[in-house]
Amino acid sequence: MTKITAIIPTLNEELHIKDAIKSVSFANEIIVIDSYSTDKTIEIAEELNVKIILRKFDDFSTQKNFAIEQANHSWIYILDADERVTPKVEKEILEVVKNPKGCVGFYVRRTLFFMGRKLNYGGCQRDKVIRLFLKDYCKYNGNLVHETITANGKLGFFKNKIDHFSYRSFDYYISKLNRYAWLQAVELHGKGKKVTLYHLLIKPFVRFFIHYIIRFGFLDGFAGFVFAKTFAYRVFTRYVKLWLLNRDLK
Repeated sequence: MTKITAIIPTLNEELHIKDAIKSVSFANEIIVIDSYSTDKTIEIAEELNVKIILRKFDDFSTQKNFAIEQANHSWIYILDADERVTPKVEKEILEVVKNPKGCVGFYVRRTLFFMGRKLNYGGCQRDKVIRLFLKDYCKYNGNLVHETITANGKLGFFKNKIDHFSYRSFDYYISKLNRYAWLQAVELHGKGKKVTLYHLLIKPFVRFFIHYIIRFGFLDGFAGFVFAKTFAYRVFTRYVKLWLLNRDLK
């Protein structure tokens, strides 16, 4: 029997962790790798009898690769705490690990729920990530954010989508964007990137225009407008934080 290890990286995910773990209950092993949460994430996870690893966060790639090294099984399924494996995707997972047809990993598309509704446009229709893979053939790469998987072999696609509940509240969503903006700023600072008026004035507008107009975000109504605006905000905030980093070290 082919066995699967599911890995869930967490930081203060008490509202999500229970449902996340339940959605990968088909896995033979479940690992929660936590960056020292200060809420009830660990307490809840312990009640569900999963393996828990506490590790200080340095970057997403290193965190996930470390957890993968601790896995007892060859097939790995990575699940963000705000994602849910649907029954249809679960069925596909159990089928492909038995007969992967030469694939070493699989992309899955995500259905995004934002401000209480499902988004169908604004770029969400293109959202896909590698979630199931063989650990001997795939590895995470990248710096602080936007980690990617390098696969030494063929990749397949699942037909069905998982659910993605990235929006908890508007304040939470903005705090999450601020965190990512800071990580991106640190990464750009390390590369010696400079800030110009283009980054502060033009680039945020371009990002909004892409998500709201070019990718038809306006068809998602008010939620689509807010979604596009938050992308513009993230770009603007990233470069403000980068400017502050550059200034402080002069």
